[in-house]
Amino acid sequence: MTKNYQPLVDNRIFIGGAADVKDVMEHEKADVIYDLRAEALEHDASEVRVHAPIVDDAEQQDKSIQKAINEVVKSYEAGKKVYFHCAGGSNRTGTVAIGTLLALGEAKTIEEAEEKAKDARAKINVKPEMKASLQRLFPES
Repeated sequence: MTKNYQPLVDNRIFIGGAADVKDVMEHEKADVIYDLRAEALEHDASEVRVHAPIVDDAEQQDKSIQKAINEVVKSYEAGKKVYFHCAGGSNRTGTVAIGTLLALGEAKTIEEAEEKAKDARAKINVKPEMKASLQRLFPES
């Protein structure tokens, strides 16, 4: 079976799009799913879904990005298996993936984290305003 979602961190943190939730639940048994869509509607795993919206193209998304990263890291550190997604799994998912890698010490710079995230999921494409937020959140990176 071809999986449309990917592991970001050692079989514990997975990333992808909204359409992949059912597969993740079936194959990975995720404990918590973070839905990064502002427009989040129906969800295939509502019992484990946490809405952590990031609005595309809104200025100063720092707070919502930071909150999503913190939630993912907290769940990971609590030993949970985590999946996070936006609609297609490229911009918002990529942004949180980069921040998560930095927060966990899996990468030292935004560029290195972005490279690792893209190695995991080739379609990641973080928009300039999201990257600017990451630069404000991780000024040392």
